[in-house]
Amino acid sequence: MTTSPHVVSDLMTHTPVAVGSQASYKEIVQLLNRWKVSALPVLAGEGRVIGVVSEADLLPKEARRPDEGAAPANAPTDAAKAGAVRAEDLMSSPAITVHADAPLAEAARIMARRRVKRLPVVDGGGLLEGIISRGDLLKVFLRSDEDIGAEAAAVLAGLPGTVGLEARVVDGVVTLGGALPDRTMVPLVARAVRAIAGVVDIRLDLRHP
Repeated sequence: MTTSPHVVSDLMTHTPVAVGSQASYKEIVQLLNRWKVSALPVLAGEGRVIGVVSEADLLPKEARRPDEGAAPANAPTDAAKAGAVRAEDLMSSPAITVHADAPLAEAARIMARRRVKRLPVVDGGGLLEGIISRGDLLKVFLRSDEDIGAEAAAVLAGLPGTVGLEARVVDGVVTLGGALPDRTMVPLVARAVRAIAGVVDIRLDLRHP
């Protein structure tokens, strides 16, 4: 059984691409294209994250072209970014970040709530440690059914009154079958198994002993 990823550091990119505050517009575009990413952390000093510059931050410059016949939609913010040429003026700040020891679910919630695709991972002093993306978070669903089943069996073995239960896994969906004498245990068992990395859903096929 492979080790189940639980926290951000398990899945993050440990050597992320970043830029300094004085990086030029063209340099940023070149790095985004070269590394096939949609955003870059902007660093100051010893590596403290002060912002993030994304494709969305760069687009106002193209949108303001005279032949388009329209001004940037989000004036004055977009108007300022349309005229910017350095990362410090293009970036969104403060950066939305996450810590390396944060649960994966927390990173997913931040991305969904703040509508961002990537999060800089920082230490307690705000220094860059890595990057975690939506794609990284989805990697947990690449775990094999065998690995998930083995971890589910271990989880069940650690819960009281679950001797009669077994977990069958197909395409990441776990079906809990067998006898569970104490029906009040159902929510606890389901929650414990659902917390296993890579579980897509839970199905219950329980019977009275």
